Amino acid sequence: MATEKEEIDDSLYSRQRYVLGDSAMKQMAHSNVFLSGLGGLGVEIAKNVVLAGVRSLTVHDTKTATFKDLGTQFFLREEDVKASKNRAEASVSRLSELNPYVTVKSSTQELTADTDLTFLSEFKCVIITEAPLSLQQKLDEYCRSQEPPIKFIMADVYGVHSYAFCDFGDEFTIMDPNGEEPKESFIATITKENPGVVTSLDNRMHGFQDGDSVSFKEVQGMTALNGTTRSIKVLSPYAYTIGDLSGDEFQPHETGGIATQVKMPKPATFKSLAVQLKSPSTRLVDFTKDPNASHLAMCALLQYIDEHKQLPAVRSSEDAQKLIAIATKLNQELENAIEPLNNEMITNLAYTSQGSFVPLTAAMGGIVAQEVLKALTGKFTPLNQWLFLDAVEILGGQDSIPAESFQPRGDRYDSLRICVGDEMVQKLANLRLFMVGCGAIGCEMMKNYALLGIASTDKGKITITDNDLIEKSNLNRQFLFRPHHIQKPKSETAAASTKEINPALHIEPHQNKVCPDTEQSHYNDAFFQRNDVIVNALDNVEARRYMDSRCVTNKKPLMESGTLGAKGHVQVIVPDLTETYSNQQDPPEESVPYCTLKSFPATIEHTIQWARDKFENMFNMKPNMFNKYWSTNGSPQQALERMQNGLQPENTFQTLKLLKNRPGTWDRCVATARIKFEKYFNHKAKQLLYSFPPDAKTSEGEPFWQSPKRPPTPVEFDSSNELHMLFVVSAARLYASFCNIRVTDEDRSSARLLAIINGTKVPKFVPSDKKIVTDESASGKENEDSSGGPSGEADDDEDDADITACIHTLQELIKAGRAEGSFLGLLPVEFEKDDDSNGHIDFITSASNLRASMYSIEHADRFKTKRIAGRIVPAIATTTAAVSGLATLELIRYVKGAELEEYRNCFLNLGLAIMMFSEPGPATTTVIKPGLTFTQWDMWHVQGNPDFKLADFVKYFQDKHDLTVSMVVNGTKMVYVPIMPGHMKRLPQKMCDLIKFSDGIKYVDLTVGFEPEDPDEDEDLSGPPIRYHFGL
Repeated sequence: MATEKEEIDDSLYSRQRYVLGDSAMKQMAHSNVFLSGLGGLGVEIAKNVVLAGVRSLTVHDTKTATFKDLGTQFFLREEDVKASKNRAEASVSRLSELNPYVTVKSSTQELTADTDLTFLSEFKCVIITEAPLSLQQKLDEYCRSQEPPIKFIMADVYGVHSYAFCDFGDEFTIMDPNGEEPKESFIATITKENPGVVTSLDNRMHGFQDGDSVSFKEVQGMTALNGTTRSIKVLSPYAYTIGDLSGDEFQPHETGGIATQVKMPKPATFKSLAVQLKSPSTRLVDFTKDPNASHLAMCALLQYIDEHKQLPAVRSSEDAQKLIAIATKLNQELENAIEPLNNEMITNLAYTSQGSFVPLTAAMGGIVAQEVLKALTGKFTPLNQWLFLDAVEILGGQDSIPAESFQPRGDRYDSLRICVGDEMVQKLANLRLFMVGCGAIGCEMMKNYALLGIASTDKGKITITDNDLIEKSNLNRQFLFRPHHIQKPKSETAAASTKEINPALHIEPHQNKVCPDTEQSHYNDAFFQRNDVIVNALDNVEARRYMDSRCVTNKKPLMESGTLGAKGHVQVIVPDLTETYSNQQDPPEESVPYCTLKSFPATIEHTIQWARDKFENMFNMKPNMFNKYWSTNGSPQQALERMQNGLQPENTFQTLKLLKNRPGTWDRCVATARIKFEKYFNHKAKQLLYSFPPDAKTSEGEPFWQSPKRPPTPVEFDSSNELHMLFVVSAARLYASFCNIRVTDEDRSSARLLAIINGTKVPKFVPSDKKIVTDESASGKENEDSSGGPSGEADDDEDDADITACIHTLQELIKAGRAEGSFLGLLPVEFEKDDDSNGHIDFITSASNLRASMYSIEHADRFKTKRIAGRIVPAIATTTAAVSGLATLELIRYVKGAELEEYRNCFLNLGLAIMMFSEPGPATTTVIKPGLTFTQWDMWHVQGNPDFKLADFVKYFQDKHDLTVSMVVNGTKMVYVPIMPGHMKRLPQKMCDLIKFSDGIKYVDLTVGFEPEDPDEDEDLSGPPIRYHFGL
């Protein structure tokens, strides 16, 4: 991935870099990892570790591939089984394909309690799976004895139970406990007392926690605080103390100041496996389950394996009793004994331990791999020290199923069959599933479905759709894709790669977006009805809400999940049982006032947004406006004729100005960019200081320039300054791009650029009396002209001019031959963040940092600028794998027919080793009137006919529910509102005449309101959606 001299490959790792940071990425790139046991869990861990980008991974295994392995180990193939290949050796080449920067080796040597372990000294982390307890203890002791200690992790999945254990030694340093961006808070006041109290500006929450270390800068008056770091104690969301400020060295606070959170290394101590076996530190993940009971059951199983050299037989009551006996004995040795023993759990563990439940291998594989990355880098908070996950709810109701249904049959589904029985295996094989999205989560889901055999019979089918093509940045976490797949459709490639894992699957890939535009052509109600389960693998809220609405309308279950860096969620949505996705809404993003972006930035985020808006306005919106003007108004001669007739088409002044000033040569592109530099970073500052001098006062008599407003300083252009030249060159390239001007390497040479810049006549600053917006409540829409950008970024001098001047300008341009042919077309630039050669991020980074210099704001590097400007969502394969496993578990629960209390929503943060499961919220019941209720899953149907009138529709509700209709709405159209003039006359009209519909449409969904029973009530009664069937 990176050596001491090499840079991180951002085109591959960009999304992961925003999760881990460059320091952690480089540490990983110099770390060797050893993994023993390449079964279902082992290969999941290996896949995620290789994708992350370690230096090398050695996979160790002594077992020969079997057909049973094919149900959990996705890098094995039938030919490997038939050739009796070692699992590690068979998987090495496929693991190596995941990441060209990682060396993957295999090892098949025997690893026992008698093995000389000195060969492990080259590794920074050792992970052990599928090993007896005696070997696990010996490995942990060896790893702890090294200096520095080798980080040790062990984990396994036995049936529907799993565990992970971490031991990173007596002295481990956590460099960054949570991976979040340091919080920053503007200061309103600081008291000179013991302890000094700091309050936040504008009553904004500071976001700090007790014990945080906070540094101070830009404090006026109490300047002794600047540059210091202090530990804080939180008093409220808006105030905190920072220790003694009563001394003489602290002058009274006058104004301003910024407090910034400082990430401090944090020590952590781990105990040995031997100690932890008897006194475990466990993580609570489900309030309905005792992790200590899980610990006892798993320790008993590990001891059973040591004693009997095998796992308990499938569904063997005798072996289950042996396991209970071992657990009873071990319980007496625990520091905190379990009372009473959970014999049912221990029995279920014995019954299923020879199986391996795919959702748990996926989930635990992501969790453990994240612990590996923590061990290598100190990034995030490690697991302390045990984690237990199970899916015991899936076993409910199995008492009535014959024991032979769970017995192995020598095929790839034996691991699943042992856990859930053959009847469930067949249900999954016959399933019809529709998944939207084939990105990171989608790839992981498809792998899980292949291992489970979903849609592996003629009755079943998986339909997937994604309209995106594969990009290089996808390869870091969308593991079904390889470099030779770049620019190929995601859905088709995912389908083909999935069938390599399990050729029996029936998959139909689409390349359509699921949205209102495809609702009738592709994904109509009939399509939804043909599917048993719907799965979201989406990356935006709008699409999730749309899919939620379609599932509610068609009463189909929806498996919803998502990730954000190390965080993830799973939500199971079941018709008539649970609440829906739309029941919960995130708070809206806080918007930045127009005047802040335009004239008074306070943070680097403000300057980056300004630069991003400038890019959009200058190189996309204006060229688009220019092209639209001529396509709408015809030739320049026709436009001139219209103006001479007294008409002034929209955007005439802006279009003619662009036509007049558009560069025709590379020299003009560079000169224009140089002039823009002066305008944006010099003249703008001078104009602000002219309008608001340093001693300016507000209408309340307060200083105008006080925190968070910063007085600007004009930037003087310096051709020897790399940042200054980056702006000019990147802006010039973008001008050349939309003007279709060819640029050679010689054009971009330093000598040529300097010659052009030195010969450019830069206008002098002329102050203007134009009003500058200072009202934070004013929106950009009120201040921008029609060519303005997203934050009102119209150029300051682009006011509408009188028609006479426009006529004169166009006549001159026609006369000069600059209003014909290629002059009338521009090539708008579409922002592309992932192509480093196009200069887009160069422009935004340089423009943002120059504006930051102007306002004395700390610069942001290209990396941070790209994330903010490109709105990049941080992502890492570990979280994706964990979330996909947990979502797949909920899918199986649904197929089984689970009750509400058996389902689990989940929120996880792998960075903090936190997972919290909760029962889904029930469907919300709304009472219309006593005895008449509905939930969000309900819909009332009204069967019409060609002669069905509005009066019949109204009468239907009166007769059926004793409700008086007060409103009928179709989309945004008011069909019937009795109090509106003329609406009562619509009652005799036919419904098919009142509601316009296209050919082939059989029904329409209406919103109907009803009069309240109490005449004093002002609010109408709301009911469920009404589906009116035309009956044509």
